[in-house]
Amino acid sequence: MLQRAERVIPLGSQTFSKSRTQYPFGVSPFFIERGKGSRVWDVDGNEYIDFINGLASITLGHCDSDVTAAVRAQLEEGTIFSLPHPLETIVAEKVVEIVPCAEMVRFAKNGSDATAGAIRLARAYTKRDHVAVCGYHGWQDWYIGSTSRHLGVPESVRQLTHTFPYNDLPALESTLNVRKNEFAAVILEPMNAVEPHSGYLEGVKELAARHGAVLVFDETITGFRYADGGAQELFGVTPDLATFGKGIANGYPLSVVAGRSDIMRLMEEIFFSFTFGGETLSLAAASATLDKLRHQPVTATLRKRGEGLLTRLRQLIERHELGSVLAVSGDATWSFLLVRDTPRYTQYELKTLLLQELFARGILSIGTHNLSYAMSEDDIVRLLTVYDEIFALVARMLVDNAPLDRYLKCKPLNPLFNVR
Repeated sequence: MLQRAERVIPLGSQTFSKSRTQYPFGVSPFFIERGKGSRVWDVDGNEYIDFINGLASITLGHCDSDVTAAVRAQLEEGTIFSLPHPLETIVAEKVVEIVPCAEMVRFAKNGSDATAGAIRLARAYTKRDHVAVCGYHGWQDWYIGSTSRHLGVPESVRQLTHTFPYNDLPALESTLNVRKNEFAAVILEPMNAVEPHSGYLEGVKELAARHGAVLVFDETITGFRYADGGAQELFGVTPDLATFGKGIANGYPLSVVAGRSDIMRLMEEIFFSFTFGGETLSLAAASATLDKLRHQPVTATLRKRGEGLLTRLRQLIERHELGSVLAVSGDATWSFLLVRDTPRYTQYELKTLLLQELFARGILSIGTHNLSYAMSEDDIVRLLTVYDEIFALVARMLVDNAPLDRYLKCKPLNPLFNVR
């Protein structure tokens, strides 16, 4: 299937993070055929517990019955029309009710659409051009030009985006001071692999305000996962604008720009328009997803299961004496198993081994634990059992100082573009 796909699709995938660049060839599944609840099945019929969950876009579980029923009902009524559908207003009202910063809402399809829209809004509002960024914000020129994947991005565009490190307020202040009164926006993921230091997000907000820049939280992943209202609710810091995607519609293509009405009103002046921005199947899915978030303990359950997973995973790392090689970070609902270099093996070699053994034992993961509401405690126990087996293998390999090819059945992953 991969050979067939690569004849007509570059990399054989529509998404970089799903391509063969991220999965070791020969030991990995490359195509998923179907999913239900916490499970997926590849085209060869192998079953996996899914800890990737559509790059964290699946919050409730694959084919959630309530979401599927809402989409099925809307399918009978139509998918796209020549005028707005009432669902656009209904879902926007639900977002305003749930998200602290949301006074007005506009919809798009991908997280990249939403972040690009937020930056255009910020530039229109401030009449400035420069942007300070931290984290991953999609494929559009304004952001990707600041990364190593900038091929095809004009140099003049690249010069307008400036990166700053997370949890470092002096670094952000220095960045803003270099071009005083020129920054339109400060945009960051409020959290990914590392928790914000005490006062950090508050400090970012104060710096952005002092320099007259719009503060944008990119909550494409954290929204409707960290808490119902996202990281801004969890940490108690409200930005000027925020972007959402992924979990808002449990995997259906929908993203959001939301924020202060005085800024959002400029959507009437800038151009941010999509034929499929009001597509009704995704809006029906979002409506059902948001209802479930409001009426069932979805994010609380994710957090409880995730906290139990992290506690026991840290205990396993300690028991196998792998603290110098492995570490755990991130939020309970979206956590990371980090791998470090050793004197003999690189982190990429060790990660390849981990993936090989995870896949062989029916766990789909790329080193993250993107939990879903459909996951049971048994699913968590199975993951920990698998980790116990793999950590024993890694510990034995390190003690023996064994050649890598004694354990690895494929070529190691190569260090490539990292989105974070």
